Amino acid sequence: MRCRRVARAGLALVVTAGLGGTLIIARPAIAEEARTPLAAAKPVELAWGKCPTGVAAGTPQLQCTKVPVPLDYSEPDGQKIEIAVSRLASAKPAERRGVLLLNPGGPGGAGLAQPAELVALGLPTTVSAAYDLIGMDPRGVGHSSPVSCGFRSDDEYAANIPPYAENSAAVARQAKIAERVASQCAANDKHRLLPHLSTANTARDMDRIRIALGEQKISYFGVSYGSALGSAYASMFRDRTDRIVLDSNPGTTSLDRAAVRRFGPGLEQRFPDFAKFAAERHAGYGLGRTPAEVRRNFFALAERLNRKPVNGIDGATFRLYLFAGSYGDSRFPLMAQIWQSLAGSDDAGVRRLRTDSWIPDAPALPGLSAGPATESAAPSPNDNAFSAFLAVTCNDTAWPTDVATYQRDVTKDRRRFPMFGAAGANISPCAYWPRPAEPPVRITKDGPANVLILQNLRDPATPHLGGVLLRKAFGHRARLVSVDGGEHGVYMYDDNPCALNVTTTYLVDGTLPRRDTFCSASTRSGLNLDAAAQRTRAAVLDRLLR
Repeated sequence: MRCRRVARAGLALVVTAGLGGTLIIARPAIAEEARTPLAAAKPVELAWGKCPTGVAAGTPQLQCTKVPVPLDYSEPDGQKIEIAVSRLASAKPAERRGVLLLNPGGPGGAGLAQPAELVALGLPTTVSAAYDLIGMDPRGVGHSSPVSCGFRSDDEYAANIPPYAENSAAVARQAKIAERVASQCAANDKHRLLPHLSTANTARDMDRIRIALGEQKISYFGVSYGSALGSAYASMFRDRTDRIVLDSNPGTTSLDRAAVRRFGPGLEQRFPDFAKFAAERHAGYGLGRTPAEVRRNFFALAERLNRKPVNGIDGATFRLYLFAGSYGDSRFPLMAQIWQSLAGSDDAGVRRLRTDSWIPDAPALPGLSAGPATESAAPSPNDNAFSAFLAVTCNDTAWPTDVATYQRDVTKDRRRFPMFGAAGANISPCAYWPRPAEPPVRITKDGPANVLILQNLRDPATPHLGGVLLRKAFGHRARLVSVDGGEHGVYMYDDNPCALNVTTTYLVDGTLPRRDTFCSASTRSGLNLDAAAQRTRAAVLDRLLR
C-alpha cells in the first residue's frame, strides 16, 4: 500500500498460465550477500541529470539517473531493464554518513519524488545532512520499465481491494471479474515483464543500486509495503545494511492474503476515532449523537445504498470510501461530508465531492457495466499502479485457487469484522495467477541489531499486529515503537513528537532504543515548523492524499 495513496486504488490481482513461469529459482530468497562478497561490490558510472518531467519540479537539486539490472536474476548476464533512481545529496558533505534509500509503499508506488517530498514535509535537517536521500521507481513502476494490464477508465475492475461481498453469490461474481483480469494481464504483457516483478527481485535491484552508488552499506526508510520490501532486503542482504527503519508494517516480506484480510480488524479498530469525531460534530454532519449511533447509522446507510445507490455508489463502495477515509485524521471532515451527502441522497453533492477531492470514482455496479473495458475508453490513470500491484502481490505468495475457500472466509470475516471484513477476504485475481517462481523471502534473526519498527496502534491498513509479528520475526535485531495513533504512516507522514525523536535519533546517531517503546498520543507537533513550512507540509500532504 502506498502510504497516503489508497484512493483510486485498493488491493487485488491475478493472471492465468499465459503469464508463464520463467523465473525459476527454487531456493528461499535469503542471505544472498554470500553470493556477492562485499569486496566484489564495484560502482558503475552513473550519469546524473534532470529528473523526468513532473517529478519534484519545485526541487531542482533533485537529480535522476538509471541503473541497469537483470530482468531475470537467474540469468544475470541476460536481458537488462533500467531502474530510475533519484538523489537529493547531503548539503553538508562533512556530516554525510552515507545513503538513505526510500520506498513509499504499494506495491506499485512510484518513489522518484520521495526525497523531495520528505524534505517538504519537514524532515529534520540533521537527517538530510547525514544522508544522500535516494528515491526510486521500483521495477515495473513509473519510469522503470512500466508494466500494463491494459486497464481502461470504464473497467469494472476499479480497485485493488476486492469489493465487500454481501453473500457467496457476490464472491462468485467477483471471481469471474478476477479471472478475466488475470487473463487480460497475461495477454497484455507483450514483453513478459510481469513474471519478474516480486519483492525479492526488487530487493536484488536495491543491492544493484547500492553497488552502483559505490556504497558498502545502505540505510533504509520504507513505509507501508515499503516496510515489507525493507524486511526482505534486511534478510537477503543483512550485512549490507546500516540503519533500517520499517514504518507501518504488514507483518512479513509481502502483502500476502493474511495481511489483506487484516483490513477487516484494522477498520474495526480505527472506526471509533472517526465515530468520536462525527458524534462531537453531530450538529454539523448529522451522522449520530454518540459513537454507537454513528456505527449503527453506518450499517443502515450501507444497506440502503445496496437497495438504492446514490450517484453510482452502493454499500460496498461506501465501505471502501470509509476505509480510504480512515487513513488519516485529516480525511475525517471530507469523509463526514460524503457520508452526509449519501445519507441525503444528494447526487450533486456526491458528484462535487468526488471531483474535488481524493474520493475515488465509484466502481461499476453489477448489471450497470459491460464488464471488460471497451477499446474506445481512455486508458485508466491507475493502469500502471494496478498492474504492478497485482504482479508483485501475486508473484510473492501463493493464494487459494478455489472459490469455495473465499466464500467460507468471507462468511467468517463478515461476521467477525462486519464493517469491512468481507472485502479483505474476498477473491482477487491472485487466485488465477501462476504459482510463484520462488518461495517468499524469509525473515532471519541472524544479523545486525539495526532494525527500528514503527507502528500506530489503530492503523486501518496495517494494524498494530503487523509490527508485533515483524518484531518477533527479527528477534534481537529489532525494536518496536508503538504509537497511540490511527494514521497510516508514523515518521514524517504523521507528527508524534516521541516517535519523531526516537526515529531521528536512530538515523542520525545510531542509537537504537534499549527496549521496545510506547509513544503516547500527543496534540503537540514534534517538527516545530514555522508558518511557511507548515503551509508547505500541509500542501504536500494534501497532494499525496489525492
